[in-house]
Formats: sequence, C-alpha cells, structure tokens
Amino acid sequence: MFLLSRPSQNEIEQYLKDSQSLPLSYEPGLLAREIPRGFKIDEASGLLGYGKPAFELARRALSEWKHFDLGWVELFPRNAPIEPGTVVAVLIRHVGIWSLNGCRVLYLTGEGESDGTFGFAYGTLTNHGEIGEELFEVSIDSDSEAVKYEIRAVSKPGAVLARIGYPWVRVLQTKFRNDSIAAMQQVVKT
Repeated sequence: MFLLSRPSQNEIEQYLKDSQSLPLSYEPGLLAREIPRGFKIDEASGLLGYGKPAFELARRALSEWKHFDLGWVELFPRNAPIEPGTVVAVLIRHVGIWSLNGCRVLYLTGEGESDGTFGFAYGTLTNHGEIGEELFEVSIDSDSEAVKYEIRAVSKPGAVLARIGYPWVRVLQTKFRNDSIAAMQQVVKT
C-alpha cells in the first residue's frame, strides 16, 4: 500500500488486522532456500563481535526486531513475536511517499541451545509491494567465536509502483541491508 503521508496509528492497526488472513504473494516453498526464475537474490553479512556474550546480545536483538530500528523503516507491532504465523507491517518512508507492506513469519532457524545460529524468515503477503522472502540470521563460529549477522533476500517487484520504480526499489533494498547490519553492530557494540 503506497501513501502520500504517514499513516495514523489507527490506519496501521487496521492494516495489520486486514493482513492477518491474507495469503503469501507467491507459492510457498521457502524462496530463501531455492530461487525460482525471475527472482533476484541479495545477500549481505557483517561481523558483530566475538564470543558467546556477543552472540546472546545479537540473538536477543534479532528477536526484538532491532535490525528494523533504522529511522526510515518501522515495524508494527513493535514487539511482534518471532514465531511462525506472526503477521507484521513494515512501514517505509520513501522519497515523498510512504508504504505499508505485510509480511508473515514463516520459520525459525537454529532454535536449539547448542546450535550456533538463530534466525527467522518472513514472506510477503499479497498487500506487499514486493514478492519474496527474507531470512535474518545471527551465528557464532565454533572456532573463532566470530559473531555474524546475515540477510538473504529473494524478491521481485509485485505492485505496479514497485515495477515502475524498480531501480529505486533496488537502491532501497541495498540501503536496508546496509542499515540493518549497522543497527545490529550498534546493538552488540553497546
């Protein structure tokens, strides 16, 4: 949903309510693991720190959606649970316009205590400007104890405005990945 001004809290709540029953905008099949024809894949990662305390901070930050604390991107509801089925709305401030985009958490990774990874993927709903999945994951290397944050996205434009402005969409997607990594680095550094 593209808007000329920032939606009110009531409008965002109604959007979330309306999004609950919407289907994914693509055939489920875990796009973040297998890339169908016509989709772009984007991956980015950043070093967050070293050691188990850094991993625990990163894990907590990811589960609290701190990777969305970017100023120009907001998540609703703010403390949405990271569990399959959770629906969220991503509010993005573009140049002169705003967009609300519905997503559903699909699966978790590395839930076991001994596993050195933790993350989740969400998929776009039919009211999202894009079509695809995004995987957010933190991991700790068992040898070096390096803690990394990775984003893997598979997408293609869905809405007419996203198709028309696709070069700008690609710029925003890159900016999101870079800003998200910086946000996670800031959380773990503090």
